[in-house]
Amino acid sequence: MREAVVVEAVRVATGKRDGRLKGVHPVDLLGHVLTGLVERTGIDPAVVDDVVAGCVDQVGEQAVNVARNAWLGAGLPESVPATTVDRQCGSSQQAAHFAAQGVIAGAYDVAIACGVESMTRVPMMSNVAGANPFGTGMPARYDHMLVPQGISAEIVASRWGITREECDELALRSHQRAAAATAGGRFAEEILPVKVTLDDGSVEEFATDEGIRPTTSLEALGQLKPAFYDERVAEARPDLSWVVTAGNSSQISDGAGALLVMTPEKAAELGLTPRWRFHGFALAGTDPVTMLTGPIPATRKALDRAGLTVENIDHFEVNEAFASVVAAWLHELRADPEKVNPRGGAIALGHPLGGSGVRLMTTMLHALEQSGGRFGLQAMCEGGGLANATIIERLG
Repeated sequence: MREAVVVEAVRVATGKRDGRLKGVHPVDLLGHVLTGLVERTGIDPAVVDDVVAGCVDQVGEQAVNVARNAWLGAGLPESVPATTVDRQCGSSQQAAHFAAQGVIAGAYDVAIACGVESMTRVPMMSNVAGANPFGTGMPARYDHMLVPQGISAEIVASRWGITREECDELALRSHQRAAAATAGGRFAEEILPVKVTLDDGSVEEFATDEGIRPTTSLEALGQLKPAFYDERVAEARPDLSWVVTAGNSSQISDGAGALLVMTPEKAAELGLTPRWRFHGFALAGTDPVTMLTGPIPATRKALDRAGLTVENIDHFEVNEAFASVVAAWLHELRADPEKVNPRGGAIALGHPLGGSGVRLMTTMLHALEQSGGRFGLQAMCEGGGLANATIIERLG
């Protein structure tokens, strides 16, 4: 059976909304990581069979196949095709699945999985623009109870009995771990610096994740008000405790990343070293109201298919869309919390939607290499009640 391996994984430092990356067009941001990936590996870009990019809000500056536009805009060969996929927050994790599965199936020998989202320049939900994306059947099926993700996060907290204190403690841990990883230089290898122009016209090299708050505290987090309180929902759902705040939710961010995927044989032919192997894949669907619980069944399915247990995994990346999502996952999977998002997550590092899947994977791959761990598992909740899970094995 053919195998799919990763020979390199890169990303940009994640920018805050209206932060350092606000002046960078998303096509150029994605083009930057594609060029960086090619330059770092030294491959002839013409050998790439396909470029698969994740992007959620495919409108405005991210419309008309951002993957193809980024590849061509970076001056890379016209002969290489590219496509853009949307599996909501897991879009670039799905891009990694498609790239790896194409290699395993024999459709590709070399593929790039990547992702981008500029939430500053293309605001979240701008692809809806007042339209009804659900038709009539879906609202009717769910008794018109389709709600925003923040409310779903509250429902998850209620269902698992997750407290405000538990959410804030998880958020604080995210910032502390991300700050420690940054201070220790552990992100340096995975981040491609970007030259950015500041408001005063000066140019600087941006290479440090912008959303980390090293000095935050439980006291500061505890002063924040619930972000999604809705009086009508509160009447209908008196069980909700309203524990979700801006401080224990993911940050609105800008970012991009890319992975170079191929067979081990192709890597040898090109003089490259296979560093990580795709060991397993899984998808899950859950109800679109609770929505955010998909990582739980997706993780179980991935472990079962791979013949592994939670104890076999050395590093977990469970996307911190909301603290309650990770808390519920921990309640169910009983994984060692020290292995879950050990370098922080989206609460500290940001969540650039379509770019997040590759960002998490890039961090996990480099962390496995630096720690000597063997297996990593990544899971992400996704809008509409979806989830991806991927198991990666470090080689060498």
